[in-house]
Amino acid sequence: MVLAAAVLASIEMAAIEPGREPHADATDRQTQTVSLPAGKTLSIEITIGIVRIEGSGRADAEITVERRAPNAAQLERVPLTIDDTAARVSVRALQTENTTDPAIRADVTVRLPRAAAVDHVQVLEGRIAIFGFSGRISADIRRGPIDGKDLSGTLRLESGIGSVTLTGATLSANGLLRLRTFNGDVRLSLAERPTDARILALALNGPITSDIPLTTRDTWGPRWGEATLGKGEPVISIDVVTGTIEIKAPKQ
Repeated sequence: MVLAAAVLASIEMAAIEPGREPHADATDRQTQTVSLPAGKTLSIEITIGIVRIEGSGRADAEITVERRAPNAAQLERVPLTIDDTAARVSVRALQTENTTDPAIRADVTVRLPRAAAVDHVQVLEGRIAIFGFSGRISADIRRGPIDGKDLSGTLRLESGIGSVTLTGATLSANGLLRLRTFNGDVRLSLAERPTDARILALALNGPITSDIPLTTRDTWGPRWGEATLGKGEPVISIDVVTGTIEIKAPKQ
């Protein structure tokens, strides 16, 4: 395990209005490398910030956490813990006393094996971004978007207020794409037109459009669309309460 930690406290002077005090910005960055063999899972919990997950050909996981606050003393309001056991790596940067101060944040970047298992990502407010991943992941953000590119595997992604956008997604045998929003759009762009799939889409308040023909009900009330291609699996399941569902796929 390699551990590197640096604490930086700086005063940034830029375009300050006359009579105003300069903005103090304290930053703490820690990087830790842990083993992540098959069967060992990863979980991430933060209050405010960005979680970025990057799949690669590496065998371990590099975790970088950058905390920011108006001053060094307030960094203590978002304590960081990285617990590494034989079965699980747990990263937590939650604000103390259940506060949700947007000036105090923690951004987490993880570079890990493409086929890793990420069993829990929880963000209250910010953004989740996932790239080049083909394993198993369950991620939830209450306020903010989820973006993904070049993904496959078993994906369960949910936003309370915010969009879910996947580009270049590929269906995997025994995989799953489960995409949900309460208030926001779901946009799914597939890298190739699937031969085998079961597609289920439900929009309580909003339209559904798809390059893959769906059997639809598009009248008063909830709208839904479905299609069974080939073997009828793997499953694409999309639902929104208020928002648009859009499915794009290349022509055959």
